[in-house]
Amino acid sequence: MFMYCIGEALVGDGAELAHIDLILGNKEGPVGTAFANALSQLAAGHTPLLGVVRPNLLTKPATLVIPKVTLKKEAQVNQMFGPVQAAVAKAVADAVEEGIFAGIDIEDTVILASVFLHPSAQDYNKIYRFNYGAMKLAIRRALDQFPDVETLMYEKDRAAHAVMGFKVQRLWDPPYLQVAIDLVDMRQVEKVLAELPQNDHLLIEAGTPLIKKFGIDVISRIRDRRPSAFVIADLKTLDTGNLEARMAADAGADAVVVSGLAPLSTIERAIRDTKKTGIYSVVDMLNVDDPVAVIERLSVTPDVVELHRAIDAEEVEHAWGDIPAIREAGGERLLVATAGGIRQHNVQDALRAGADILVVGRAITASKNIKHAVEEFLEELKQEEIDQFRIMTDF
Repeated sequence: MFMYCIGEALVGDGAELAHIDLILGNKEGPVGTAFANALSQLAAGHTPLLGVVRPNLLTKPATLVIPKVTLKKEAQVNQMFGPVQAAVAKAVADAVEEGIFAGIDIEDTVILASVFLHPSAQDYNKIYRFNYGAMKLAIRRALDQFPDVETLMYEKDRAAHAVMGFKVQRLWDPPYLQVAIDLVDMRQVEKVLAELPQNDHLLIEAGTPLIKKFGIDVISRIRDRRPSAFVIADLKTLDTGNLEARMAADAGADAVVVSGLAPLSTIERAIRDTKKTGIYSVVDMLNVDDPVAVIERLSVTPDVVELHRAIDAEEVEHAWGDIPAIREAGGERLLVATAGGIRQHNVQDALRAGADILVVGRAITASKNIKHAVEEFLEELKQEEIDQFRIMTDF
């Protein structure tokens, strides 16, 4: 059986940051073929070079260094044929000495290392050290088949991609506070957005009245002001579920709300399209007599079920229903939100009932001190702030 392993590692910071994509395998397998082709078919600006510890001393397993960035300047060429080449080769040789290749025939193995070198990198020492570390780590990860599925599932919603420059938040650490902006005055909306504190447990909802007044593009306007926020488009969809879910995703929303009163086919199509576009699906159970029955009848499970008391019925007692039964019907990953009349005095009641998301509107948006009001609600959650903007994790 041909060995075919893939590894990746990012080490360092600044212009000298090193990123390596690596594949290693048997000379007689597909990696060996790719190795021979790359070495014999040169591309301008991306000339592959064999890894050598120093001139005339090839590393083993034989390693081909392939520049990811087009080499346009003499300085880049010197860096690639100097500290990068030496670092990659030395990392491979040291890996052999440290027993990382134990049980593997290094004479029958080849490595392809695709290496990133920023055009503005200057410090040879950092270039060498960062590339050495990245190459060593990529080799270990390839041979360990890192990450395993358990690690991937744990980390995928907790980390952010550095180059994006913003976070795509995921709801992995409830409870959360969701601020519902049901306003129709854009100046007041701007005021609310400006005063909301930055917090990983704070979600922003573009309420139905806001979207009806300004259209779905209001999501983009919110996103411009809060690029890393988790933004929900409360469309309360009743028809064309797939179309409206796609519209919300295209506008930059992280979640879209469909009404639990909609036909099952509409809800299911909305949920399926949110899975295609990578956003959350929320089923709002406003005026739904039996939310559990709706969830049980769906062929696909939403991400969030919202138990909702209407603004026009605030004299009615909270009807949060049997949250454990809803969660049992939807599975352990299902989140449950409570909306309508949430105030500080009943936050703990909602949490004890099993709520994962507390939806608060006018108690915050109509407050004279919006920031203070939000902070008081967040304090009730008793949830530590978590920095999700993690580039590298010590595994």
